[in-house]
Amino acid sequence: MYELEEKGYFYLLIIIPILVLVFLYVQVWKKKKQKEFGDLSLLQKLSPEKSVFKPVLKISVLLLAIIFLIIALVNPKMGTKIETVKRQGIDIVFAIDVSKSMLAEDVAPNRLEKSKQLVSQLINQMGSDKIGIIAYSGSAFPVVPMTSDYSVSKMFLQSMNPTMISSQGTMIDEAINLASEKYFVKKEKTSKVLVIISDGEDHSDEAIAASEDAKSSGIKIVTIGVGTEKGGTIPLKSLGQNGEFQKDQEGNVVVTKRSQEILEKIAKSSGGIYIDGNNTKQVTESIKKLLDKTQKSEFESSQMADFKSQFQWFLGFAFFLLFIDLFFLERKTKWVKKMNLFNEEK
Repeated sequence: MYELEEKGYFYLLIIIPILVLVFLYVQVWKKKKQKEFGDLSLLQKLSPEKSVFKPVLKISVLLLAIIFLIIALVNPKMGTKIETVKRQGIDIVFAIDVSKSMLAEDVAPNRLEKSKQLVSQLINQMGSDKIGIIAYSGSAFPVVPMTSDYSVSKMFLQSMNPTMISSQGTMIDEAINLASEKYFVKKEKTSKVLVIISDGEDHSDEAIAASEDAKSSGIKIVTIGVGTEKGGTIPLKSLGQNGEFQKDQEGNVVVTKRSQEILEKIAKSSGGIYIDGNNTKQVTESIKKLLDKTQKSEFESSQMADFKSQFQWFLGFAFFLLFIDLFFLERKTKWVKKMNLFNEEK
């Protein structure tokens, strides 16, 4: 088995025909100039040691060296071992509230950044689980589909902000329904966990019903509440409005508080748990205990080869050819001349 890591470098092979054409042009040009200078047979007698074959040999060695260098850049890999890999894990979806209330700074640095920190910490302790990420406020938006690529997931996680969804408000049921319909495959008998991170300000009455429907589909919901009971104002500096705070229709500054009760009800109705998100250690430990107790399912079985790079061989051959090319002079080689292999002696 083999694979080519950087196939794009094969485009450099266009250099080969270009060099061949240049070489042929130079040879024709030399012949033409020699005819203008004098008789060719006389010129050959004046330079009896000049080889006709050596220039062809030098350009051939050079072209072969370039080909080996290009192959080295492509980095061919050979498979030395094949093994069957069975992965077991849980399907986990993180639904993160990105409404404006999540900009409140009653927890540092603010509720949204705290939520992203929590999810990042949870991803770091994942094993072979598949994860997905949803952003929601007045509607739900898929950010990362189900994947095992944690580095890409964390990259998209950091880019989440309230401006990514135009409709404001907090509709937790939208996030639950999106996870149930688009993220979790109902036919698969995998363990499914939906982690909702929010301040609990739900503007819909459908969240409890949605969580009960999720439970019937085998989805366990964990809710994590961020923010304080005392609450805080919503600074809009991250939205480009420095010194401004969110105000209601009457012009009063809005104070947003964490609504723990609704989050507890959502978790309880689905057979899950509620966790205080202000304590990072408590969140990570509680989620770890929950996942340890949750049955893991085999969701992927594939054959993988242990590929090893082979570029060094081609690089070595290329340098070797370039090295010996230095010793190829355009005059005839004495021992080859005696053998007259290339009909150089007439």
